[in-house]
Amino acid sequence: MTDTTLRRWYTAAWLLLGLAPPLIAVGDDTGPPRWAVFALLGAALAYTAVHRTRDHGPAYLAALAAGLGAMAVLPGGGAALLIAALPQFWFHSRGRGFAVLLSGCAAAATAAGSIVSDSPWKAAVALTGYGVSVLAGLLVHRLVADGEARAVVLATELSKTQEELAEAHRREGAADERERMAREIHDTLAQGFASIIVLAEAARTGLGGDPDRTARQLRSIERTARENFAEARVLVGSAPHSGLTPGSVVPTLRRTLERFAQDTGITVDAELAVDVDCDQQTRIALLRCTQESLANVRKHADASTVGVVLTQGPYAIELEITDDGRGFVVEESRGFGLDGMRKRLAELDGELTVTSSVGDGTRVLATFHTNGRP
Repeated sequence: MTDTTLRRWYTAAWLLLGLAPPLIAVGDDTGPPRWAVFALLGAALAYTAVHRTRDHGPAYLAALAAGLGAMAVLPGGGAALLIAALPQFWFHSRGRGFAVLLSGCAAAATAAGSIVSDSPWKAAVALTGYGVSVLAGLLVHRLVADGEARAVVLATELSKTQEELAEAHRREGAADERERMAREIHDTLAQGFASIIVLAEAARTGLGGDPDRTARQLRSIERTARENFAEARVLVGSAPHSGLTPGSVVPTLRRTLERFAQDTGITVDAELAVDVDCDQQTRIALLRCTQESLANVRKHADASTVGVVLTQGPYAIELEITDDGRGFVVEESRGFGLDGMRKRLAELDGELTVTSSVGDGTRVLATFHTNGRP
């Protein structure tokens, strides 16, 4: 219930239960003066006017206390009118002390008026009602104060929780961004530098023996360095993020496989679908998975042949990369590359399956779900 609604109900109750009984009594009694009727109506109108202007200062409450004492001498007045008016002193006082003091003055004035009108029992009711109102008023004030204190505590805790949640979101976002950057650096710059190192070592050992091969290796080093430079510009935000040109991923994969075969001397058997329909993020993921798998073959497999198969079905795109190298125990792998590939595919609703055993080569299968699972 809102404060406005509560005040309206109280106004109706005070007018009907507080002013109406003495007004009726005055109308039926021939003893008291008839001006009391106008006094009662004036009190009602005064309360209504003051209530509407929301100006309930001590002057009004002091006048109300004096008026209650004056009304106590009328038939039907006294205790009933006081008890109906007591909430006003608690509603509109500026503090508990004012409420207790002014309502006490009203009770004393009402008791005195009741004694004058030869109604001592009404004086006793007025004083008893005053005592009860003080206890009730103090209790309500205590409950309100406790409620406000709890509201302040809850608001403080809520604000603190919101700040902690926002900070947690910031930390989580920063951690995700660091992980993404680490994955991008590993899949681009780190792989490129590793390739440059291998090519540089091969070119150094071949100096004076096979100038044409050394020249090809140097050109490959230059090309890889330029690509790394372009990737570095992308990572620091000074160039648009592309990774590969829009369109089919197949031409880019073919160039990657040809360079791998040229740089390593490993035979590459490729079966690539003519056209693969996928978005740019999936094309980038296909390229990164291919680059990571070939880098692992170069560094660890000691293979002579690599097979690459790219197919697109009604529900998924599959990239399979196999080699006839030395293999490894998948469960014992601690490399960053495989874990990075799994996370990259998971972000695109994909899956990575790695099958290998010592001496039997390795099979990497990257699956990208496109139109829902079958």
